[in-house]
Amino acid sequence: MTLPLKRKNQTAVHRMESRTAALEAFERLLVIMDELREKCPWDRKQTLESLRHLTIEETYELGDAILENDMDEIKKELGDLLLHIVFYSKIGSEKNAFDIADVANHISDKLIHRHPHIYGDVDADSAEQVEKNWEAIKLKEGKRSVLEGVPKGLPALIKAYRIQDKVSGVGFDWDNTEAVFEKVTEELSELKSEVEQSDSDKMEAEFGDVLFSIINYARFLKINPETALERTNKKFMERFTHIESKASEAGKKINELSLAEMEVYWQQAKSKN
Repeated sequence: MTLPLKRKNQTAVHRMESRTAALEAFERLLVIMDELREKCPWDRKQTLESLRHLTIEETYELGDAILENDMDEIKKELGDLLLHIVFYSKIGSEKNAFDIADVANHISDKLIHRHPHIYGDVDADSAEQVEKNWEAIKLKEGKRSVLEGVPKGLPALIKAYRIQDKVSGVGFDWDNTEAVFEKVTEELSELKSEVEQSDSDKMEAEFGDVLFSIINYARFLKINPETALERTNKKFMERFTHIESKASEAGKKINELSLAEMEVYWQQAKSKN
């Protein structure tokens, strides 16, 4: 056996062992879910509706862990989300609506159908082409609009990004980054004009246009605006907390500091990150 072939066989064996371990772990979780649903008063009480807000909370906690690049925490939060998927599927099976096998098979079927460049004879040699194929396939599946897949309850910033990303997938997009930036400056100018007129309703509308155009610009720069803004939020909170800490060390409350003192402490914190 040649060395490359040996390595290939070792890789295949390792992959099989890993898959076996994953199936055993998943089976263990399914058994625990059955037991909890039968024996635990809290778990018996839960419904699809009662779990919803908890799932949203867990999703945000996972997002925080990802931004922190905390692999151990990411692992834990993924486990929490996996539990929710199993929990919803258990409730679905009790209603004779669906079970975990239906859930897994549905997503598997969809992945195969929407990746004809892997499982069919369609060519796609770039991520952009894959996205365009994806949106075209969804329309063929009976969706009346490309935008049907944008959840109504998404936060506005994320929703704007997803709207722009989806319409781009069917060719409705700017030609280049410079044109998008020109749109940003145009919207800023229109906002300034409405501010000068002091019409609050028109100011709000133009401010929304500014945000929408900036989010679009971020997309062209390959920047996720939600991630970028959250990084800035985190940075601001760390720096402001530093000011509070310095005020406490000086025996003062934060509102007893002068703006000049706050600026000194702010610059101290800023020099650290």
